[in-house]
Amino acid sequence: MEPKNSPRTSPAQERETRLKAALKANLARRKAQAKARNAAPKEDNKPEDGQSSEKDS
Repeated sequence: MEPKNSPRTSPAQERETRLKAALKANLARRKAQAKARNAAPKEDNKPEDGQSSEKDS
């Protein structure tokens, strides 16, 4: 239900408004993910015993 004093917007304007809101939410989510990744301790994929992860031939 729309407020009585708001003017009716065109479908193109409504779409643009929805896309702006979605883009803003997506950007905020991506920034939070990047911040969490940078705050997490770095883990190397190297084995702890010093051996190579490649299979011996």
